[in-house]
Amino acid sequence: MLEALLRVTGVTAGYGRIEALHGVDLVVNTSETVCLIGRNGAGKSTLLKTIAGLLRPSAGQILLDGEEITGWPIQRRARSGIALVPEGRRVFEPLSVHDNLLLGGHGQQRQLLAASLDDVYTRFPHLAERRNQIAGTLSGGEQQMLAIGRALMSGPSVILLDEPSLGLAPRAVDEVVHIISAMAGGSAGILVVEQNPQVAFRIAGRGYLLERGAVTTSGPSGSLRVDARVRAAYLGNGL
Repeated sequence: MLEALLRVTGVTAGYGRIEALHGVDLVVNTSETVCLIGRNGAGKSTLLKTIAGLLRPSAGQILLDGEEITGWPIQRRARSGIALVPEGRRVFEPLSVHDNLLLGGHGQQRQLLAASLDDVYTRFPHLAERRNQIAGTLSGGEQQMLAIGRALMSGPSVILLDEPSLGLAPRAVDEVVHIISAMAGGSAGILVVEQNPQVAFRIAGRGYLLERGAVTTSGPSGSLRVDARVRAAYLGNGL
């Protein structure tokens, strides 16, 4: 039986007086990849920011491996195993690939840092080949690989991926889907936010539909693919 690694219960959050999330419930189990889909403005990125600690919820609870972390600052959450790969990748463009990865492992002991680097370069041989290249000169797909690799440097137990296919060419999207799929089944749980349901259902075995800040349906990806509410939410965008 899968164990609940990340549990979000009744979370309400927003920006000032603007409430973007309304009592959201969500679970990510150990070794599971879960997708969160919905149109622009549904609150998907807001939920990731709230889980990561960038936003403080006004109500509800967030539990990591059974321990409540709702009031923890972002630094403590990161040290405890939550890693966010933000929308738009946001690599440190003037720095090399290698230096970007070192920043992702900041604070680790030298031996553990070396092991993390070896793991990332094994997972992403493309990055190993370009370890001395300036990150800003990489393609969009390569920068997404680097952003994911940087997150893995901390040895996270929960990986939050915000729109990993955004702005990528179809071939690069396929590469990113392959990368995330290869990560599945490890000890970490993965929560992927995607506006594109086709990409989301290729990555995740289970998902949630977020509409206007609330979860309106959830279930296995195969069921969501044919769910009338999901189709209606995308107004014929195609599934």
